Amino acid sequence: MEEYGKILLIAMPLFFVLIVIEKIYGTYKGEDNVPLMDSVSSISSGITNAVKDVLGLSITFISYEWIVSKIAIFHLEANILTYLVAFVIIDFYGYWIHRIAHQVNFFWNKHAIHHSSEEFNLACALRQTVSSFVNLFTFLLIPAAIIGVPTTVIVITLPIQLFLQFWYHTKHIKKMGFLEYILVTPSHHRVHHAINPEYIDKNHSQIFIIWDKLFNTFQEELEAVPPVFGITRPAQTWNPIRINFQHLSLLISDAWRAENWKDKFTIWFKPTGWRPENFEEKYPVTKITNVYAFDKYGTKASSKLIYWSIAQVLMTLLFVSYLFNNIGQIGLPTIFIYGLFIFITVYSYTELMDESRFSVYWETIRFLFGLGIIYYFGDWFGLNSLFAWGNYIVISYLLLSLVISIYFVALEFKTKNTALLTV
Repeated sequence: MEEYGKILLIAMPLFFVLIVIEKIYGTYKGEDNVPLMDSVSSISSGITNAVKDVLGLSITFISYEWIVSKIAIFHLEANILTYLVAFVIIDFYGYWIHRIAHQVNFFWNKHAIHHSSEEFNLACALRQTVSSFVNLFTFLLIPAAIIGVPTTVIVITLPIQLFLQFWYHTKHIKKMGFLEYILVTPSHHRVHHAINPEYIDKNHSQIFIIWDKLFNTFQEELEAVPPVFGITRPAQTWNPIRINFQHLSLLISDAWRAENWKDKFTIWFKPTGWRPENFEEKYPVTKITNVYAFDKYGTKASSKLIYWSIAQVLMTLLFVSYLFNNIGQIGLPTIFIYGLFIFITVYSYTELMDESRFSVYWETIRFLFGLGIIYYFGDWFGLNSLFAWGNYIVISYLLLSLVISIYFVALEFKTKNTALLTV
């Protein structure tokens, strides 16, 4: 927990700088595909995922350590060769988890957030799940367990393999020659994120493209078919927490409404997107039928809302950095209170980004929750030991955030809706 938080303290600013560089480069080239609201939503999703992982909010029923203790034939030393072997096995493991997430209704819920952006850029790589609380696929690491790859090697290699998937989420790098035959490149991954019929459910590999070619899920990016990004049932919200549970909510509703008991049970294991017969007519949901003719979400936000959203995500990154840097000092169970504050924060300002009037209620809850933390603990998780005015800084920020939310809902959104009605 504490070690992973320290790693993220290094990774987060690096990712943020690269996102800014991509934005500047795209603007300079006249090919900017990093809309600010979309990027704020993506970074916010990364924040919630990072906090969830650092808090350890997931359960593994069968641990790798237990498997290796039962079936290991050899016991490898933790050297460079062992790390390379582990990396290849983890990439194989990643391919199958990824493929299953795309092809089974229930497991798509944990992965839909990653595809929910209607853009393709470095920021969208940060859209990661908070809805997966149970790891069911440790058994896919059995090849590593059989040859006795140490648990410490797996634990270190897993985040490295994950972070190496960041760079290829970009439209600015075209095809890369001979590397196209070996590695997952931006071209391969553009295909994976596309909703064009030619591309959907292809290129599940994470580092080595060989797995797709071996298991017949490879598709080259075609010049005549420019990729269109997103999901066919568009999220239509900037709120990453709501996006995380949209598909699950639909599955629960459809299972409840299904008259056939077989459908109630099998809907969870059917191919992604499957619904009982006639449900598309009886209980329609928004779906993109023509990938070349649909309106992207949230493209008409005011500049004031955009800049305030950027300010909010930057402030949240400061809160998160303080959490990750002081995990040992904050300790359990207090750390979960801090984590809850971050989740409420993200929910609140992304609801405001959606121009929802309910954002004021969430902002009020956050304000009162923040005051309650300071009242109960005496300060903001030890911040006063660094800044004598720590409490006043936090309270002032929370109050300002509440006032600005009230301004947007009571004045700007109301004026905008009135103008739309008179058109």
